[in-house]
Amino acid sequence: MTSHDYASDPTLALAQALIRRASVTPLDVGCQDLLASRLEPLGFNCQRLPFGDVENLWATRGDTAPRFVFAGHTDVVPTGPATQWTHPPFEGLIRDGMLHGRGAADMKGSIAAFITACERLLGRHPELQGSLGLLITSDEEGKAVHGTVKVIEHLEAAGQKFRYCLVGEPSSTRKVGDIIKNGRRGSLGAVLTVKGIQGHVAYPHLARNPIHLSMAALHELSHQEWDGGNDSFPPTTLQISNINSGTGATNVIPGSLEAVFNLRFSTELDVETIQLRVAAILAKHELDYDIEWTINGLPFLTEAGDLVAAAQAAVQDICGYPSELSTSGGTSDGRFIAPTGAQVIELGPLNATIHRIDEQVSAEDLITLSKIYERIMERLLVTDQR
Repeated sequence: MTSHDYASDPTLALAQALIRRASVTPLDVGCQDLLASRLEPLGFNCQRLPFGDVENLWATRGDTAPRFVFAGHTDVVPTGPATQWTHPPFEGLIRDGMLHGRGAADMKGSIAAFITACERLLGRHPELQGSLGLLITSDEEGKAVHGTVKVIEHLEAAGQKFRYCLVGEPSSTRKVGDIIKNGRRGSLGAVLTVKGIQGHVAYPHLARNPIHLSMAALHELSHQEWDGGNDSFPPTTLQISNINSGTGATNVIPGSLEAVFNLRFSTELDVETIQLRVAAILAKHELDYDIEWTINGLPFLTEAGDLVAAAQAAVQDICGYPSELSTSGGTSDGRFIAPTGAQVIELGPLNATIHRIDEQVSAEDLITLSKIYERIMERLLVTDQR
């Protein structure tokens, strides 16, 4: 396609319209209104589910099993200094075959591809062997406490289930569709406060230096072999992300030290086991401490099945090359959906520029992605395509 042709492509036009709404988390700025205006003519019932200051959209068409759901978020991370962008971050410009702007890859491009895939599919197959849904939130990039997790709680309480869920997070690395995420590691954070006794550096025998006391324990924690991973997950790792101590003066032994760390853990471990092992290491080094834990997400895995097979076949059909399954990377809203029993995958555009200045995505890739999404739905919901 030429740049002129790109301007008339439905997927790119919708992606541009979404990017032009500066929906920095947790704001939606009318993105979900725009989506509802496209979905309602297709027969979707668009239900608004606001929680706190967060806008959520639950759109469904039909109630026949199996239900296939697209999940995504309209919120984006802040742009940083707009003057450092080559193109304004909220103009959605297409230049040299690339769509530029905050959210182009993460993940307004995917949401646009959701919508146009549904439009084409329903134009050709208005009667599906199943039903469709879209779960869209404006609280994924921020605290993620009033978004997908709350919608899932609402749906579970109402007895609304779905079998398949495709999250449009940017999963690809070298070319669109080359990586499909079929799971994610768990994320467990901790704030460790080691207590000492403040004093003058000239009289160390009257004080207890929490920095000195902590060094061996922190070294052991960071070099611990937590597990060996498995066929689907790499080994669990612990990373210390922040250490704070001291008054700023050179002649004062501090009274406490705070260390912040995070574990990305596989299905070989559970939270309780990790916490017990950390406690044993801290006890071994005779530390006086407090620790606060935060469970950001549990590991999940979608085994080989209908959804994985349909996604891999769709990439092969549309792109002509195979895709690889992976559980690498950070967390996503899939962690809230997988515990319902749904099969969950993540499939989206290249992730090379997400959260960066000059975020961008190939215009051709978004067009291709929409075709992949359409093909997946065909394979799962159209009888003669299975």
